[in-house]
Amino acid sequence: MAESEAETPGTPGEFESKYFEFHGVRLPPFCRGKMEDIADFPVRPSDVWIVTYPKSGTSLLQEVVYLVSQGADPDEIGLMNIDEQLPVLEYPQPGLDIIKVIYMARNPKDLVVSYYQFHRSLRTMSYRGTFQEFCRRFMNDKLGYGSWFEHVQEFWEHRMDANVLFLKYEDMHRDLVTMVEQLARFLGVSCDKAQLESLTEHCHQLVDQCCNAEALPVGRGRVGLWKDIFTSP
Repeated sequence: MAESEAETPGTPGEFESKYFEFHGVRLPPFCRGKMEDIADFPVRPSDVWIVTYPKSGTSLLQEVVYLVSQGADPDEIGLMNIDEQLPVLEYPQPGLDIIKVIYMARNPKDLVVSYYQFHRSLRTMSYRGTFQEFCRRFMNDKLGYGSWFEHVQEFWEHRMDANVLFLKYEDMHRDLVTMVEQLARFLGVSCDKAQLESLTEHCHQLVDQCCNAEALPVGRGRVGLWKDIFTSP
């Protein structure tokens, strides 16, 4: 890997102390005091839940789902608070077997780079360790929100369930047309060929806005981001 193995003095203990546990899941400090309310959040049969591990394209998927479900224009999303339309909850929810669930997974190599850069920029976490140390934490379930491996595995095992749509982040870049078709079908959105083409074009605009490397100083949304940091052993 590209960075030195040297660890900033005192960083591991300081970083570790910022987490707390809720029902066996490690969570970052900004979730403290909110978990009981979130755990009791009512689930309605008509709900559609978007579920991801952190840094897996959550916000982008929220906006694409909103575009498809509402037939909206990307410019409209810029004028609204997407979190008000699709609120974010930071904890696995009970009752996901009775509503529609859209799950999106991302290549873990890209994810861990994005997650590392995110922790470096986040004032509440102030991570100053090396990338190597961060990867070890990721591999050994020492970061927030539980194990990536268990998270993805749990939903992969339910990918054939009628109420679950399992997506891959990379497909949003490789084959957005098919993904929009899948979302429309899953959400029960009726559209003819012209409407589907219009929806796909709007979604393309949105993906370009969110993932253009020039628009993102750290390029966190790019596919293949890991190649900039990982090196041969």
